[in-house]
Amino acid sequence: MSLYLGLPQWSHPAWPGQLLGLGAKPAEHLAHYATVFNSVEGNTTFYALPTPDTVQRWADAVPAGFRFNFKFPQTISHQSDLVSAAKPVADFIHLLTPLHDKLGLLTLQLPARFGPDGLARLAAFIERLPRAFRYAIEVRHPDFFAKGEAERALNRLLITTGINRVMLDSRPLFSVAPTSAALVDAQGKKPRLPVHLLATASAPMVRFIGLPHPAANHPFLPSWLPHWRRWLAEGKDLYLYIHTADNAQAPELARQIIRLLGEEMAPWPGENDRARQGALPF
Repeated sequence: MSLYLGLPQWSHPAWPGQLLGLGAKPAEHLAHYATVFNSVEGNTTFYALPTPDTVQRWADAVPAGFRFNFKFPQTISHQSDLVSAAKPVADFIHLLTPLHDKLGLLTLQLPARFGPDGLARLAAFIERLPRAFRYAIEVRHPDFFAKGEAERALNRLLITTGINRVMLDSRPLFSVAPTSAALVDAQGKKPRLPVHLLATASAPMVRFIGLPHPAANHPFLPSWLPHWRRWLAEGKDLYLYIHTADNAQAPELARQIIRLLGEEMAPWPGENDRARQGALPF
C-alpha cells in the first residue's frame, strides 16, 4: 500500500518562501515540491502537450518514488467523443516515455455532457488502452450520480476493467457564498456534484476541493478519514489531491490532513527562509 499525497500543481506565486525555497527559480520548483509531496496532478497536459525535452526535465527533477497523475489531453476527452482516439492516446503515452516508471494514474476527465449514451464508446476506449498503466476516469454527468441504472452500469464497467473512478468532493467549496474573487472563480469552474465513496479498483483517487482557509475545511474531513484508512489497510494505493479555492493555502491544508492520518510531512524547503526573515509559516 502507498499514500500518494499531492496538489493540483507544483508551482504557485504564493509558495516561494513557504513550500518552495525563497528565490527558487521556476525550473527548480518541481524538485523543491518533490522533497515534500510524492505526487502531483498533471493538469497541464489537459490543455497542451509538453515538449519531449520538458518531459525529460520533469523526470530528472523527481525521485524514483514520485508519481505523476497526468490528464489525457482535452482533444481526446472533450473533442473526440472517444471516437478514433487510439492514435492520439498512443502518441500521448509515447510522449511520456521518460516518465513511464513514475506514472501513477492516467486520468480521463469527461465533460458534463458525456452521459449514459456514451458508455459503449467508453467501454471501447477502455478496451484499447495499453495494459501496462493504471487509469482513472472522472465523470460529471448528473445521471452518473443518481444511484440509478446509469451509475450502476458505469460502476460495473469500471470494476470489471479495473479502472478507478475519481471521487471529487467539492462540498467545502460550495458551502459558503462566493464573497471573494477566488471563490467566484473556483465555484464557476468546479462541478457541484454528490460525493460517492466507491473504490472501483486498486488505486482510489480523491480530489478534495477546499475553501481558502484550511481550518474551514475541517468539518468535511471526518467522513473521509475512515475510508482513507480502510483503503490503505486493504493494500490499495490512495491518490489524494488537495485543492483550495486559489490553491495558495493548499500545502497547509494537505499538511493538516496528513497529520489527521497520523503521519508527518517532510520540512518545507521555504520554511528555513521564512524563519530567517522572522516570518511565520502559513
